[in-house]
Amino acid sequence: MNQDISSLRRVFDRQALHESELAENPFDQFHTWFKEAVESEPFDPNAMTLSTISPENRPASRIVLLKGIDSRGFIFYTNYQSEKGLHLAGNPHASIVFWWGEKQRQVRIDGVIERISPQLSDEYFASRPRESQLGAWISSQSKKIPNREWLSERCDQFTEQYEGKEIPRPPHWGGYRLVPDMFELWQGQPSRLHDRFRYNIDDGGRWVTERLSP
Repeated sequence: MNQDISSLRRVFDRQALHESELAENPFDQFHTWFKEAVESEPFDPNAMTLSTISPENRPASRIVLLKGIDSRGFIFYTNYQSEKGLHLAGNPHASIVFWWGEKQRQVRIDGVIERISPQLSDEYFASRPRESQLGAWISSQSKKIPNREWLSERCDQFTEQYEGKEIPRPPHWGGYRLVPDMFELWQGQPSRLHDRFRYNIDDGGRWVTERLSP
């Protein structure tokens, strides 16, 4: 069944992005934009598309939630045995993309993924709601299951197992950090003549910027 969506368009009419306004360090620039996104986006400003590479060299993308930023990179949490976890075990190169529609902005960040320390994963896991903690034990993420009842039975099993007890972090669950080597900022502009800037690391280890054609 064909569906004509060619007429779906949006006028981009927000402020321009000038090179003179960019922070020297892309982390500082991201913090500025992220703060503005938190203030303007009605839902999930920390939602990002994470793209990984399968053993067959096929890209795979999904939405995950950014849960931390430190001096090295961008932190998220998941099941190590999930599809994305297995992809990252074989190829640590990945990309994340943020889209903030209210500000008409996109940020793409490429880099290499590493696991964060068990201590950091423990700290975050302990801060999660109890239902989310149980969910990390209940779900065999990305694996085929027979039906919904399978989840219900495991929910009952682990709820009973940890009733009245502290729930430990599963060994198969924890955090990753994307350590970036490229940032690209996109600001929507009229007539599709958008503002695009890219940060790369030069041979001296410094971040340098360049304007890209839209």
